Amino acid sequence: MKENSSSKKQVSRVNKYFEVDHWVFWPASVLIVFFIVITLVIGKPMEEVFTNIQDSISQSGRWFFVLVMNIFLIFSLYIAFSKYGNIRLGGRNSRPEFKTISWFAMLFSAGMGIGILFWSVGEPVLHFVNPPVGTARTVESAQASMQYTFLHWGLHAWGVYALVGMSLAFFTFNKKLPLTISSVFYPLMGERINGKIGKTINVLAVVATLFGLATSLGLGVQQVSAGFNHLLDWPDTVWFQVLLIVVITLAATISVVSGLSNGVKRLSQLNIFLAGLFLIFIIIVGPSLFIFDSLVQNIGAYLQKFFELSFWTETYAQTDWQKGWTVFYWAWWISWSPFVGMFIARISRGRTLREFILGVLIVPTLLTFLWLSAFGGSALFLELNGLADIGTAVQENVATSLYTLLEQFPLGALSSVIGIILVTSFFVTSSDSGSLVVDSLTAGGKLDAPVAQRIFWAVTEGAVAAVLLIGGGLGALQTASIITGLPFAIVLLIMAYSLTKGLSQEHHQMMKYKQDKERKSYHEIIGEVISKREKRKQ
Repeated sequence: MKENSSSKKQVSRVNKYFEVDHWVFWPASVLIVFFIVITLVIGKPMEEVFTNIQDSISQSGRWFFVLVMNIFLIFSLYIAFSKYGNIRLGGRNSRPEFKTISWFAMLFSAGMGIGILFWSVGEPVLHFVNPPVGTARTVESAQASMQYTFLHWGLHAWGVYALVGMSLAFFTFNKKLPLTISSVFYPLMGERINGKIGKTINVLAVVATLFGLATSLGLGVQQVSAGFNHLLDWPDTVWFQVLLIVVITLAATISVVSGLSNGVKRLSQLNIFLAGLFLIFIIIVGPSLFIFDSLVQNIGAYLQKFFELSFWTETYAQTDWQKGWTVFYWAWWISWSPFVGMFIARISRGRTLREFILGVLIVPTLLTFLWLSAFGGSALFLELNGLADIGTAVQENVATSLYTLLEQFPLGALSSVIGIILVTSFFVTSSDSGSLVVDSLTAGGKLDAPVAQRIFWAVTEGAVAAVLLIGGGLGALQTASIITGLPFAIVLLIMAYSLTKGLSQEHHQMMKYKQDKERKSYHEIIGEVISKREKRKQ
């Protein structure tokens, strides 16, 4: 009896710190640690390895990435406007857990945070000075630069997130399955989702999520480092960036310990508040009229050339511009989709699929377009009117692009400090929400795994980002996304088919319930009529 009691205490003590699905946690951890060790041992030559891998996948898989991203978006829109749109996540009696404003705040923070701060100035300017077609530094290249930027940050990105998010939410809340990627394949695999294939899918999801997150965290820390260099002349070196990752990751663990409703929710709201102030500031001190004019024209041009740009693959130009841009973005969004999809699934119980998809697609996209038009548009305004040479600074170090823009306006130093704080805040939000997601994947779908486990994944995310920076900087970050994005794109295609089967079954049950309810009401009405007639006869 004493031995049994001791054994139970030992098990509970272990579960207190770690509750893992061993066939997901350990393979994923070993793969990630193996990558870290290899990169650190090989050192600088890994940069060339990353470049060669990126070139190979980008050239051979460009058509595939372009095609599947369009499929994901079209599929999401089809679900929204089909008979399945009225299906409510969590069942017909379920109601939203979070208010709409809080929901949008967490959507935007998780989906675009660090990346949009890093690229909102740098990408339009780089397309302006180095366009894929046409002449650089012209009105035409300025217009085209915003079209390409809108393409990369618009509906396609959120289409991927919508697909993964609604799939996870539906099978978790409606079918009562664990919150794991493998659960989505239940209509195709049945109980085999708990076998080798299901575990392999979850391992792939963990690795894809880790590298997608590491890409965002790596970009964020490069921007924070560039900001300190710009303001305080601190060294903008890889090792200083690694030090920043350590410090910010420690801050992220505090939010992770607080959980979803406290730490992540409050940080997301803080992010939106600071981002809103930042956006209003640049609109007021910047070329306000140009920003709003360009927003309207940019959206119009984006919609007008939507299909042409969406299916463009440089076939006849025979260039490799898309390798470092469109292919990278599509792979990045795909590799990040388990993280964002699972996160928005967790916060979306109670919403109909139509409300979920349109909310995920439209609101964050419009906010993103406004942000890009304000920051990227202001930079293009200065360039077109010869007021500043932002392009040269951006070409030298794209991480300085935001600060180079801000110094052209009043309160440049103060706004740059706010920019650093905002990037850091988004870094923490991405890290802690990412930790919650990866934690759930490796814990067999548990929504509230032990705190120590969440801390482990927060530290691991920071470690992968640091190693990628050491092993090749921006090129390594891009390669990590592309490598993990390619196989996971295939998983998402199968996911869409499986979701359709699951929704079909749910819709059939929903209609049967509705018919039964109507039939019952009909019989009740007939019964009341007969009862009244009998009373009159009496």
